[in-house]
Amino acid sequence: MTNHRVAAVTGAGSGLGRHITLALAEAGWRVAAAGRRLAALEETAKAAPEGSVLPVATDVTDAGSVAALFAAVELEYGRLDLLVNNAGTGAPAGAVDEVSPEGWRSIVDVNLTGAFLCAHHAVRIMKEQDPQGGRIINNGSISAHSPRPRSVGYTATKHAITGLTKAISLDGRPFNIACGQIDVGNAATDMTRRMEAGIQQADGSIRREPTFDPRHVAEAVAFMAGLPLDANVQFLTITATTMPFIGRG
Repeated sequence: MTNHRVAAVTGAGSGLGRHITLALAEAGWRVAAAGRRLAALEETAKAAPEGSVLPVATDVTDAGSVAALFAAVELEYGRLDLLVNNAGTGAPAGAVDEVSPEGWRSIVDVNLTGAFLCAHHAVRIMKEQDPQGGRIINNGSISAHSPRPRSVGYTATKHAITGLTKAISLDGRPFNIACGQIDVGNAATDMTRRMEAGIQQADGSIRREPTFDPRHVAEAVAFMAGLPLDANVQFLTITATTMPFIGRG
């Protein structure tokens, strides 16, 4: 049993997941860093304070793999105070008539089913531990509010994450479990590098979009995570100030 607060972060081998893991570790958390590539997770752990990050190779689309992640958390730490559902994919891109049924399922499996599987195990642990309770933070995205062209799979799953967030918030109330969502617009990661070169807009034009330092997202998650369980950031939106989101562009 650890005296530190314990978190699990998915998609922790790169991008926002790595930044979030490091921000939590630097704030004194013990973090189980989950992702498909063990080598990448080990790189995340090396960048964190010594002993603060536990790399756990995990495929969030596989129920057995997710169960093993949370078994490892219980074995190593004895409790779980925070789950950050960060793993996600936008591929394959396409409009509703372009994405194949197999492509659709692959997006749903990562973005939605993966978040469900992780929350399933996290809530069970949080209900059973003493003291009871914990927090879940879901990565929703700007696409939880407004779609981009040719992003039907990503958009649908991110809208669904909002429903998952609300449902967990409601069901978690009797057990001191809080659930919130962070919606990110154009943090500068490998996933958004194409924004700087130019990306299709709703009017069909291709335009360069601004990005911002992903460390600000990590700091926002750390703030949400650091609140006492009698307070919750239900939804937080953080974007590049001039990205085409509010209004007509």
